[in-house]
Amino acid sequence: MSENKPTILPRNQHCISRKQIDTDSLKVLYRLHRHGYKAYLVGGSVRDLLLGRQPKDFDIGTDATPNQVRKLFRNCFLVGRRFRLAHIRFAGNKLIEVATFRRQPEEEELPDDPEDHFHFVQNVFGSPGEDAARRDFTINALFYNIADFSVIDYLGGIKDLHEKRLRVIGNPQIRFVEDPVRMLRAIEFSARLDFTIEADIYTAIEKHKELLETAAPARVREEIMELFRHKIAGPVLKLCRELGMLPHLLAGYPGTDESIALLATIDQRTATGIPIEESFAIAALYLRLFMDSCPPLPKTTITEALHLANEIIVPHCRYFSISSGIRHQARELLIGCFRFARGRGFRAEKRFLQHPLTPKSLELFTLWSQVRPDLTPLVKNWSTAIKTSPAESISSRRRRKNYSHKTCA
Repeated sequence: MSENKPTILPRNQHCISRKQIDTDSLKVLYRLHRHGYKAYLVGGSVRDLLLGRQPKDFDIGTDATPNQVRKLFRNCFLVGRRFRLAHIRFAGNKLIEVATFRRQPEEEELPDDPEDHFHFVQNVFGSPGEDAARRDFTINALFYNIADFSVIDYLGGIKDLHEKRLRVIGNPQIRFVEDPVRMLRAIEFSARLDFTIEADIYTAIEKHKELLETAAPARVREEIMELFRHKIAGPVLKLCRELGMLPHLLAGYPGTDESIALLATIDQRTATGIPIEESFAIAALYLRLFMDSCPPLPKTTITEALHLANEIIVPHCRYFSISSGIRHQARELLIGCFRFARGRGFRAEKRFLQHPLTPKSLELFTLWSQVRPDLTPLVKNWSTAIKTSPAESISSRRRRKNYSHKTCA
């Protein structure tokens, strides 16, 4: 397999400093290098450092095999079946992932199962250039070499960074069939980095968007939560709606203007430093659909509201294998919003005011009121009621310790 000659930026031609790199990651890089192995920072960490952003993770690529890595680090263990990865554990359950350079398998190396996407069927060791070629986007195929502190670019990623352009490595028509989640990641990176998307990416999405339904639910679930963590759920899902991707990505999500506007307010909340919980994200996704399904007037009973909330939440949680605890919390947040919308004066109001999830429900309802200003008076009324509600006694809390399996009537 031929390999492109890389562009190499020496230390004085790029902005990456070792001071920006995690100290434990540096320890791993230096030890690999001292023992004669190539040791590169790879992927998103190099991209972010070149853009002046602080990376969340520092992944490492090397020509050392997983077993060779394990011999160098007593705190190392290997994971994965089809392709072994080395995880090096540091204090505080911190993990540094080290991967041996890979290449695309040749035709004769593929297994007989035709239902497997060949990109993930069998990963075989390769060179740094071959490893770069099997990545998704050019801006994610940059390497930082600890040996001489240079940046290595096999595929024009540095130019694309400068031009703020998102470009798929290879033919998008092929690469999206290999891994349909790349379609969502293209939209995600464009929103996160404010990059333009190449026209051939849009063409490939239009042709292959239905393949999102075949993607592993666990990967889609994680990518959706990444949208919320990066404060881009609103704009990304809005563009997904415009491109016709939503029905294949989140079956049941209405994707209306109001629903997406609510996600934008969630993004603003996360930007203030409030961590996003998955139960909160799920409740936000389906709040509009739930409220339309059980309007508080004419009166809908709590039992009816619970039934409707389950009908909306359970399919999503089953498909993505979301735990019953997260599902229960998402449902309780929806029920809390229902109770806020129907107003005060109903039975068991005191218990509701003291319910552990009521303040979180009010947060969601308050964000919803930014989309629906007619709800603002209700927010003020309930906020006052919660602040003036007497604290629950210790004995009452003990009696309701297992509240998570019950709903206030």
